[in-house]
Amino acid sequence: MRRTIFHVDMDAFYASVEQRDRPEFCGRPVIVGADPQDGKGRGVVAACSYEARKFGIHSAMPIGQAYRRCPDGVFLRPDMAKYSEASRRIREMFRTLTPQVEPMSIDEAFLDVSEKASDEREAIRLARRLKAGIFRRHRLTASVGIGPSKFIAKIASDIRKPNGLFLVREAQVQRFLDPLPISRLWGVGPRTEERLRAMGISRIRELRESDPEALAARFGKLGAHLWDLAHGIDPRPVVVQRPVKSMGQESTFPEDTDDRRVVEGTLDRLCQRVADRLKKKGLEGGTVTLKLRYADFTTLTRQESVRDPVGEAETLQFLARRLLHRHVDGSQKIRLIGVAVSRLTDVRGRRQLRLW
Repeated sequence: MRRTIFHVDMDAFYASVEQRDRPEFCGRPVIVGADPQDGKGRGVVAACSYEARKFGIHSAMPIGQAYRRCPDGVFLRPDMAKYSEASRRIREMFRTLTPQVEPMSIDEAFLDVSEKASDEREAIRLARRLKAGIFRRHRLTASVGIGPSKFIAKIASDIRKPNGLFLVREAQVQRFLDPLPISRLWGVGPRTEERLRAMGISRIRELRESDPEALAARFGKLGAHLWDLAHGIDPRPVVVQRPVKSMGQESTFPEDTDDRRVVEGTLDRLCQRVADRLKKKGLEGGTVTLKLRYADFTTLTRQESVRDPVGEAETLQFLARRLLHRHVDGSQKIRLIGVAVSRLTDVRGRRQLRLW
């Protein structure tokens, strides 16, 4: 059966929810994230409106830099409870269209409408109905990409943002992909892009025409994956129930610090929060990861795997502190610290391991 996949991406979601609820912010640059007037303007931009993007502001930008670019913007703290509730209600609308819904984040999801859309015209009609329903009920706009695979639909949803709708027909996939930069391919980050460019590959067409054996020799499994994507090959199904792969928490310090007591105290609190979340879900994990971002924005991640899954706060604190002591010598001040637990398993009813 011919596949028809939607990728629905809410437009500037956090900022749009704020503009919806506070009409006086409509048409103004809205930046959701840390408070630039709090101390030294720590933290980053979580999201911003399209008006703010005209100033070159984007997510993950240091909040101080965003303030320098747009000092007259509206800077708001995130209200995750409000955004999560809006996301939940929108997902309910997705499921009235099809039960085949795979949420990717709070503001995007894949929908498999293959059984609903008999042809391309019907797919467009369904997408328009969905977009209109979201706007009518929630006063928010969404961009929808339609394609024969998740990969194609994902790219298509970004073509005509905001409030866009773009369909890529199966017969047009290669013509659609060929001129795009290789950075559009899933799995191509800055380092991989640099290595591909060193091979004379900057566009998807050039990767498609390259030797697959040379790609595999240079990049291993990733090379074969990229070659498939360059040919429009992506058979992955829409997964209705995605298993949680990791749980983590991180915190940005009010000021860069090399005070070991402050760093360790913050790390302990983060471990406690992660442990509480794991307990609530009945999960434990086999790998603990420590994340550090230094004052110069260099990021370090170190991890340790254990034979038996762990989940208790004191055990996570022990492992996280051990990673900290092994890999941090105190020569640099720290801007952000985080901890995450991965390789999760469901252990309801099983006695947790203690390392003490």
